[in-house]
Amino acid sequence: MAACVSRVELSVSCRSLLDRDLGSRSDPLCVLLQDAGGGRWAELDRTEKIKNCQDPEFCKKLVVDYYFEKVQKLKFGIYDIDNKSFDLNDDDYLGGIECTLGQVVSSSVFTKPLELKQGKPAGKGTITISAEEIKDTRVVHLEIEAQNLDKKDIFGKSDPFLEFYKQTDAGTWQLVYRSEVIKNNLNPCWRKFSVPLQTFCGGDFNKPIKVQCADHDSDGSHDLIGALETTLAQMQTAGASSLVEYECIHPEKKQKKKNYKNSGIIRIKSCKIETEYSFLDYVMGGCQINFTVGVDFTASNGDPKSPDSLHYISPDGINEYLIAIWSVGSVVQDYDTDKLFPAFGFGAQVPPNWQVSHEFALNFNPSNPYCQGIQGIVDAYRQTLPQIRLYGPTNFSPIINHVAKFAAHSLQQGTAAQYFILLIITDGEITDLDQTRQAIVNASKLPMSIIIVGVGEADFKAMEFLDGDSGVLKSVTGEPAARDIVQFVPFRQFKNAPQEALSQMVLAEVPKQLVSFYKWQGWPPLKLPEIKAL
Repeated sequence: MAACVSRVELSVSCRSLLDRDLGSRSDPLCVLLQDAGGGRWAELDRTEKIKNCQDPEFCKKLVVDYYFEKVQKLKFGIYDIDNKSFDLNDDDYLGGIECTLGQVVSSSVFTKPLELKQGKPAGKGTITISAEEIKDTRVVHLEIEAQNLDKKDIFGKSDPFLEFYKQTDAGTWQLVYRSEVIKNNLNPCWRKFSVPLQTFCGGDFNKPIKVQCADHDSDGSHDLIGALETTLAQMQTAGASSLVEYECIHPEKKQKKKNYKNSGIIRIKSCKIETEYSFLDYVMGGCQINFTVGVDFTASNGDPKSPDSLHYISPDGINEYLIAIWSVGSVVQDYDTDKLFPAFGFGAQVPPNWQVSHEFALNFNPSNPYCQGIQGIVDAYRQTLPQIRLYGPTNFSPIINHVAKFAAHSLQQGTAAQYFILLIITDGEITDLDQTRQAIVNASKLPMSIIIVGVGEADFKAMEFLDGDSGVLKSVTGEPAARDIVQFVPFRQFKNAPQEALSQMVLAEVPKQLVSFYKWQGWPPLKLPEIKAL
C-alpha cells in the first residue's frame, strides 16, 4: 500500500456551459472520478448543484488523496441535474476533461476546454481547477446574523444569503462558503456553519476575507445587497458579550447617493476555532480497534454437506463466509496489537445438550472465545461446522448486545482507547428485527460499528433497513439512532470483483464512524499528534 503523501483540496469553476434546459439555464454539478483500472472509473467526490447557472463557481471542495509515486488519472464531469436521484446516468452531460492529479497540482491554476467526448468540444465551455494541500486540521465555526438589509424584491422583502471569499496569493477572490437562503427576511439569522481553516483563509488569520450578502433569485440573477472586508483575526474577537458588527456596503449606491449610510448590518455572533482529528490521529495516538465476528448457522443456509449450501466448503477450501472473514479481517487485524479476535456463532443447536444458542464461542470455549489471528477464526469455523446442527431462529440482538457490553465498559474509561467492530455474516433471514433495532440504537451511543455482509441470494430488505442509508434508523418506540453505525453489503455484488473490493466497500464508513463518535464525545486522541511546521 503506497503511503498517502498528503490530501489535496480542489476548487472547481466553469465558464460558458452548454444550456440543456428549455426555458431556463442548466443546473450544473461537478463529479470527480479516478481511474480504477480496466476501463472502470470510481467516483471520489462531487460538488453541490448550482441552479440556473452557466458560469458556476462550486463552493464544495473536492478532496483527494495525493500519492507522489502513482500516476492518478482523474476525470471531471459536469452534469445538468434535473432530478433528485444520486445516479448521474439520467442527467444531461455538459462535458468533462481527463487529466492527472500531478498536472493539476503542478499548475497554480489549471484551465481546459470541456469536451463531450474526445476531440468534440462542449461548445465554448471551460473548466478551471486549483489545488491546495491540506496541512491544517483546524476548523472555523461561525454564527452570523444581519439587520435592516435593503429590500430588493418588489412583492416582498429580500431572500438573503452570504458568500465568503478568501484572497489568493495571486490577488483574486476564491469562494470558500455559501450559506443557505433565508426567504423574505431583512433580519436573517443563518444557521451555524463550519469551514476547514485551510479552506477559509489558508491558515493565515490576517488574510483578507470578503463577505457578500445577496438577494437570491430563482433564475440565477442574484442581486448584490452589499459587501464587507475583514479578517479571521477580527472576526475572532466575537463573543457572548461583544458581537462584531460590520456595515454592509453596496459600492454603486455609495458612489451615487450622498446620504447613503449602508445596506444593513452584518453581525458575527460567534467565531470559534477547533482542531479536527482524523482517523489516523486516533489510531496513531493509541486507539485499539477490537474485531469480533458473528457467523449465522441457521437452517436457511442449507445442509453444509450439500454443495448448494452457503456453508458448503468447496474442494479448494472456501465458501462465501470464509471469503468475507478473510477479506474484512485481513484489513482490520493491522489495527489490533494482540491479534486475538472473539468469534461467535448463532442460530445452531450445540453439543452436548443440543440447546439452540444465539452466541456460542466458535472454539466452544465460552470463558475464552478468542481466536489467534484471522487464521484462528477460519480454523475454529472449519472445526465447528461438523459438530453443530443448523437450526434457528436468526437473532442478531444477542451478539450485538454482547459486543455492546464491552464497548460500554470502554466508554466509562472516558478516553479514545478502544473502538469495537462487529462483523455479522448472514444469509439475511432475520427473526428478531425489533430487538435488533433497539440493540443498534443503544449501540449507536457506544464506541462501536456493525458491518453486515449478506451471503447468498436472499432478499436483504431488512438489512438495508438496518443500514439506515435511506433515513435515520429508529427503535420500535421511535428512539432514533444517535449516529449511523451499520454498513450492509450484499456479497453477490462482489463475486467477480478483486478480493480487496469487498473490504474497501465494507470498511469505507468505519473511519468516519470512529471519528464522529470521538468528536461527539469531545475526546482527543490518547497521544496528540505533533504539529508539523507549515
